[in-house]
Amino acid sequence: MPTLHAHPFSSYCQKVITALHEHGLDFTFRELAIGDEEADAEFGRLWPLKRMPVLVDGDRTVAESSIIIEYLGVVLGGPAPLIPSDPVAALDVRFMDRVFDNYVMAPVQMIVFDAMRSDEARDPQGVDRSRALLDQAYAWLDDRMAGRTWACGDAFSLADCAAAPSLFYADWTHEIGDRFPAVRAYRSRLLARPSFARAVDAARPYRSFFPLGAPDRD
Repeated sequence: MPTLHAHPFSSYCQKVITALHEHGLDFTFRELAIGDEEADAEFGRLWPLKRMPVLVDGDRTVAESSIIIEYLGVVLGGPAPLIPSDPVAALDVRFMDRVFDNYVMAPVQMIVFDAMRSDEARDPQGVDRSRALLDQAYAWLDDRMAGRTWACGDAFSLADCAAAPSLFYADWTHEIGDRFPAVRAYRSRLLARPSFARAVDAARPYRSFFPLGAPDRD
């Protein structure tokens, strides 16, 4: 049984947890809790850069959320492939995975981390740029998702594992709003997906951690 070193409230951890649930795989969860020196030391030995999550499967350590999800499909397997066997279709899935990580989650994290800084260390221009990037991403995604169920068509994929926590936290950080109905509808479908719903429910006790204030919804 693999072990996932992660935190339930982390977006990139939720991305991998969603994939594990999609595959129906059992796993041991090693929570990287603040103040748990033993867990932190173990994590540092496994991956000195200390970026969550990390999967340990036997004598193999796998880091980076997208690579972990590819590993799940290639090595551990499951009933629902999250990356198509067709190489061209797989490129589209990997591209959308990068879109959600780089153009949705990255600016969300910039805004969230800025809120955790002292007043004198704040970067208002950086926050404005991040909000503008999110608006651009929402607009592009709204066109793309029109008429689609999932990010790359009818099948739930790696791209949707990335989209789920990205759009979940993005709407808390910079509300999607009525201007982007296709994105809002897609986010609702992701929240209703059992695999992601389990990840969201597991993270509910930690909502007070959200520095911008978690909204009373979702």
